[in-house]
Amino acid sequence: MRIAPSADWHKYLLLNLSVVVFGTTANAADASHGEYLTNAGGCVACHTVENGQPMAGGRSLESPFGTFYTPNITPDNETGIGGWTDDEFVSAFQEGLSPEGEHYYPAFPYPSYSGMSRSDLLDIKAYLNSLQPVTAANREHDLVWYASSRMPLVLWKWLYFDDSRFATDSSQTEQWNRGAYLVRHLGHCGECHTPRSALGGTEASLELAGAPGFGEAKAAPNLTPHGDGLKDWRRADLDLFFEIGMLPNGDFAGGEMSAVIDENTALLTDEDRAAITEYLRQLKPLPKQY
Repeated sequence: MRIAPSADWHKYLLLNLSVVVFGTTANAADASHGEYLTNAGGCVACHTVENGQPMAGGRSLESPFGTFYTPNITPDNETGIGGWTDDEFVSAFQEGLSPEGEHYYPAFPYPSYSGMSRSDLLDIKAYLNSLQPVTAANREHDLVWYASSRMPLVLWKWLYFDDSRFATDSSQTEQWNRGAYLVRHLGHCGECHTPRSALGGTEASLELAGAPGFGEAKAAPNLTPHGDGLKDWRRADLDLFFEIGMLPNGDFAGGEMSAVIDENTALLTDEDRAAITEYLRQLKPLPKQY
């Protein structure tokens, strides 16, 4: 008796053929994991204006070079990222390049995101593509005259941009390495908490030693275990701060940091918050830079 083939026999054949030819099958992007990574990266806070559509952009970011406006990252084909390929999306984060090949201003923190893995980035893309598309044209940046051209960004990248991926430190624990990945890259904490040169590049030797505020933004505090930083904070103090925003004195974080807590660290697992705490506690103690 002849057995009728399954209706999906061709899929089964192609699946096995890919195993024979390539030795493995491609891993599908995980939108659920991408949602977690998106929260860890603080994307909502920067790409959503008050009472606006989530991820539709338009939020202003003040800087010494003028005002930047965050773009629409919903999957709208005309004004968002709906038409982006996987490679274009990854290139934006890892190389700071738009689909058209233009250099992004580092107000988009690709200098930190560049250390992220391709698989994590594609998970984020899968999540963003699952959102409701919003038609919202991106606003032009309002910059001082000498920053209005993107050509100098070639030199800026040569001076300050490291496009290498995160590499684990075998001399450190798995928890420390996870914290380093979250703080240095996905959470991009150094973009606000590390002082910058006159040209806007972060000072690597002063990692997380704090930075002066600009405009209405307050100074970003020193996150190193120095006397004017986190030296007197216990591990439990840091864990609780990242979960609910409570300071050791019983007060609560305010300003920009309250949004970071609510839309970022509070949504992490206990394990990831503990990893961030471990990494910060192991930093070189540095005096505050503001």
